[in-house]
Amino acid sequence: MTADLLRFAERVIARADREHPADAVLRQDLKGQRFLPAQSTAQVSHAVFAFYRWLRWLDPHQPLTSQIEHALSLAERFQNQPASFTDAELVALAVPEWLADYMTITPAWARALQTAPRLWLRARPAQGIALCKSLGQCRPFGDGPLADTLEYQGDRDLFLIPEFHTGKFELQDLSSQAVGLLCAPQPGETWWDACAGEGGKTLHLSDLMQNRGLIWATDKAPWRLQRLKRRAARAGVFNYRAALWSQTARLPTKTKFDGVLIDAPCSGTGTWHRNPHARWTTTPSDLQELALLQEELLCSAAAVLKPRGKFIYAVCSLTRPETADVAAKFEKECPAFAPFEIRNPLDPGLPAAAQWYFKPERFGGNGMFVAAWTRTQRQGKYI
Repeated sequence: MTADLLRFAERVIARADREHPADAVLRQDLKGQRFLPAQSTAQVSHAVFAFYRWLRWLDPHQPLTSQIEHALSLAERFQNQPASFTDAELVALAVPEWLADYMTITPAWARALQTAPRLWLRARPAQGIALCKSLGQCRPFGDGPLADTLEYQGDRDLFLIPEFHTGKFELQDLSSQAVGLLCAPQPGETWWDACAGEGGKTLHLSDLMQNRGLIWATDKAPWRLQRLKRRAARAGVFNYRAALWSQTARLPTKTKFDGVLIDAPCSGTGTWHRNPHARWTTTPSDLQELALLQEELLCSAAAVLKPRGKFIYAVCSLTRPETADVAAKFEKECPAFAPFEIRNPLDPGLPAAAQWYFKPERFGGNGMFVAAWTRTQRQGKYI
């Protein structure tokens, strides 16, 4: 890595903090270097993320450039000689010490955190094999619907290729795709993607519904819904309605839904292999505050579910306060909802269950928790 690129990475790291995440700073700085070759861009990104992955192995008293170089050497060593790092070392140093109070940190998960993330694509329905042949350097995850889930192993900038601009695929993490498959919406149904963000899951739900029926896509940020609008236009998705929702008790519509997906704001611990800077900016108080928000979202949105409808809760976190604890509290507060057992789309041979954890070390996607309920009948009346 050249001295100029090292200094570029150093500037990004020097500017990053809790209010300015490293990935956002990196994107902003790279926009100002539009003529930087793709290989150089990849090297800078690798250096920045390696620094945060191996942060607790570094000597903070050394110059920042020296720390980055050491982090890069550790990343190379881990790639070529993973056994040279002990399980105990990785469990102790790969994440902040406080995390052990909120989840079980296994050696397998710690090793997954130190591994470069995999790049997943979702082809349009029944187009996975054809897209694989067109792109090259990719492989389907499985058969059937999973044949449209592809891991891309090449080095092309996918945002620049014709297949992307003609809507033949979306960049979407494997675990995120699994959530859509767990929802399993049917053509003609009415669904609500309550925390839609930029619309990755909305577009997936639409494809599963064959662009028939209606999806309400809401978010509290107008700029996210604008990006959803652009993505939907590129993908040819039109069976959705976007609306602002501040995620409060006042609902955006009186429509009753066959299914509701709450992909709630969370700490993102399940994405720490992809976003290592967040390991060192997230705090225990964040978990508690987010858990309260998650509980409020579930209780607010539950009112609009039809009898026997599906109610799906998802977070890209693995901590107990945001996963099993939230699910248990919702079941206590809303007894009209019963756990709904569904099969794991990434491993259909497993028995059906009402709660699933998708872990990076198991499937190669983000860490994610999903819980499912259905609205039940009591004393001859639905409540």
